[in-house]
Amino acid sequence: MIKASTMRSRLAAVVVIGTAAATVLGAGPATAAPRPGRHVLNGSQPHWLGKARATGSAPADSSQISFGLLLKLRDQAGAEATLASISDPDSASYGNWLTNKDFVARYAPTSADVSAVQSWLKSQGFGLSETLGGMYVEASGTTAQINKTFGTKMENYSYLGQTMHANSTDLSLPDGTPSSVTGILAGVTGLDQGSALKKPADTLPGPDAGFRIGTPCSSYFGQKIAKGYPAADGTKQPYVTCGYEPKQYESAYGESDLLKHGINGRGVTVAITDAFASPTIVKDTTIYNSRHGLPAWSRNQFSQITPGPNGYDNVSDCGGSGWYGEETLDVESVHSMAPGAKVVYVGGKDCNAGLDNAWAATIDHHVADIVTNSWGTANDDIKDITQTSLDFYSQFSLEAALTGITVDFSSGDDGDQTAGGTSPADKTVDFPADLPFVTGVGGTSVGIDKHGNRSFEYGWQNDYSSLSDDGKSWVDEAYSSGGGGGTSIIFKQPFYQRGVVPDSISKYFGSTRMRTVPDISMPADANTGLRVGQTQTFPDGVYYDEYRIGGTSLASPLLAGMQAVASQKAHHPVGFANPLYYRETGTSAIRDIVAPRTPVHQVRINLNNGIDTADGTSVLLQTIDAQSSTIHSTRGYDAETGVGSPGSKFFH
Repeated sequence: MIKASTMRSRLAAVVVIGTAAATVLGAGPATAAPRPGRHVLNGSQPHWLGKARATGSAPADSSQISFGLLLKLRDQAGAEATLASISDPDSASYGNWLTNKDFVARYAPTSADVSAVQSWLKSQGFGLSETLGGMYVEASGTTAQINKTFGTKMENYSYLGQTMHANSTDLSLPDGTPSSVTGILAGVTGLDQGSALKKPADTLPGPDAGFRIGTPCSSYFGQKIAKGYPAADGTKQPYVTCGYEPKQYESAYGESDLLKHGINGRGVTVAITDAFASPTIVKDTTIYNSRHGLPAWSRNQFSQITPGPNGYDNVSDCGGSGWYGEETLDVESVHSMAPGAKVVYVGGKDCNAGLDNAWAATIDHHVADIVTNSWGTANDDIKDITQTSLDFYSQFSLEAALTGITVDFSSGDDGDQTAGGTSPADKTVDFPADLPFVTGVGGTSVGIDKHGNRSFEYGWQNDYSSLSDDGKSWVDEAYSSGGGGGTSIIFKQPFYQRGVVPDSISKYFGSTRMRTVPDISMPADANTGLRVGQTQTFPDGVYYDEYRIGGTSLASPLLAGMQAVASQKAHHPVGFANPLYYRETGTSAIRDIVAPRTPVHQVRINLNNGIDTADGTSVLLQTIDAQSSTIHSTRGYDAETGVGSPGSKFFH
């Protein structure tokens, strides 16, 4: 994930408006004075430029750049009020989701507004492509056209180790631009690659980097004890698992009997969005299904929507092959929990605006009933995310919620971004997981016993200790990773969190109650993670192999699979699920997660080169739900696991 900037005085720079917008006051680098008579889009100069280095080059004047114009909703307040009613389980209108056509007719800009924007773009020489939701018009043009029309200069910058282009000044529209355009325009996206930069929620291997787990390891929690290593808290500790099997997760989360009776997600479609697309995904998942007792793909059960082999951009800068592992994990996780559901993989052409557009199109075309997303930015700071990006994600996630699409986002893998509590004032949460209209999925560590039952489930916050030089003790305990959680500085507390989230969390940054994440959690600890299979490159060739993996990259698709099963059993889409989950807090539908009474440990063996024992091994002692973290599990809602994890009556 992209690391967060420090808190500084961030809260003072933000004014919160409703649940879905934030405005910057005086933030960002100095802006060049606009030319007289132009309509300036204030705040459109990227705020990250002050942390970037100009490379001395710029996109060629003839270079084609894709971008989009975001148009304002007609009645956002009315749309949010409608959502509060139809997503309230106690409301008479619960589940009366709108069609996408209804959404456009009631809340999107009028067709006349859209036509005016399209005509203006054509008059400036831009090419048009797709219009999404009646509120986002995709276009493209040369650098020279963009510089002229928007009164800026596109430049290349080095930022976060990558080269990306951005407008060097605030954007503006030419004198004489019709008021029908200036009045409806919310902003321009795609020109600023830095604000759109996203990474997978975990760094996973691609075909150019093989990875294997160290042994010994256990088939279930507690199976093998590390007798040859020091005790911890007076007891010899178990080896970590080799990676749970799909059927172990199915059993532990109450699906086994349902699956036997055909309640397996059939009739429900789950979409997965990531950047790029693994060229071996069909072969890999076919082998995986066979090896792990999962049903083979039936006709048309798995499909992909991608730009095609020549349609990708920024592959090197985005770490293209690393996204292959993300796709593989996501697809195998969904199929593990919902073996009867249709799975559609939607690949963005890059990890910038291409992924934004792929995600939005998945919603607007109603590709699926559930959309799981294991990516984002580890920062909800308005100084790094433009107002237009916030509006873009807010509007399309609102469309999803109103039209009965469940949208899940991983909450991140670095706790509250303070490295386990080194600087509590710098706490931050992940975006887009903190959007009010999506489900932010946090992480747990889960023990599954030899009978397939959950022997424990705690919040995922890890400390690791290394073996002393003499091999007689564990030393140097330090925070490693954990599920993302905490308080947003951008979004106000949404209606479904009122009365459930304690003020000590929602008011962490001031007197205003704010949106908090996660909403609900699933297994994410890599040491209690899923065993997945993928084609990788090893010294002796390129072939399929398996490894254990976790992260909230795992938690989100696992939950999506369970939601598909729940949808089939209920005979209707889960839709916007947050109000239901918060209403069920304290019931058997939700398992409340609390901290362990005494420390819980595991021993993990790592291969130093990640492949074999040629370069030796290292030994670590994991402390589960480490209390060194600054977010902790408590009774009821907490910033580590949200309301908890799916309980025994989750499928009621």
